[in-house]
Amino acid sequence: MTKRSPFRYFKTSPEVIRLAVMMYIRFPLSLRNVEDLLHERGIDISHETVRFWWGRFGPMFAAEIRRRRVDRIRTGHQWRWHLDEVFVKTKGERHYLWWAVDHEGEILENYVTKRRDKKAALKFLRKLLRRHSSAQEFVTDRLHSYGAALKELGISDRQQTGRWANNRPENSHLPFRRRERAMLRFRRLLSLQKFSSVRASVFNHFNHFNQERALYSRQSFKPNRAAALAEWRALFSA
Repeated sequence: MTKRSPFRYFKTSPEVIRLAVMMYIRFPLSLRNVEDLLHERGIDISHETVRFWWGRFGPMFAAEIRRRRVDRIRTGHQWRWHLDEVFVKTKGERHYLWWAVDHEGEILENYVTKRRDKKAALKFLRKLLRRHSSAQEFVTDRLHSYGAALKELGISDRQQTGRWANNRPENSHLPFRRRERAMLRFRRLLSLQKFSSVRASVFNHFNHFNQERALYSRQSFKPNRAAALAEWRALFSA
């Protein structure tokens, strides 16, 4: 039985929808910036249309990308995971975005909570382990919630801490911070969780050819970039 196309009720072509969703999620652009850039290409849509498209198709695209990559991650060698958390404000209220990346910089999981205690860390770690199996090392900062949660899970011996040992997740926060400023911050906790999850999958999809870009030649970079873009254009294609 063939799957029904998610674009079947839309007059706009799937190529335009994929392009608008990719531009809004991947780059630090506002809804009106995407509207103006598409207008330069002869595509006349409203910024509210871009908002509707990313809300409708963004999680769908992210789930398909995640499904393909999680299978590869679970069967691969999990050497080291880096765990961290960032402060994010919604309507003046502080929330915590828990963040996990692997040793190559790929975002594994993110989770939004109102507190930064053992209960929140435990819930985040269980979600991470359920989806991605486990790793040999867990590199964290000196927040006591990590140690208490890992101890309850029986893997406290795998925890590693150090002054500069956790720089990798700190660097992976920077694109998210730029994106947050372009969106003029988040207004709801639900929208923060939704966007951070979708953005992580899209970031992983396009970042695997962009990592350590200065270390390999232009001849190798261009085919990898073209392959990632071709995979994106093939999402839910007929």
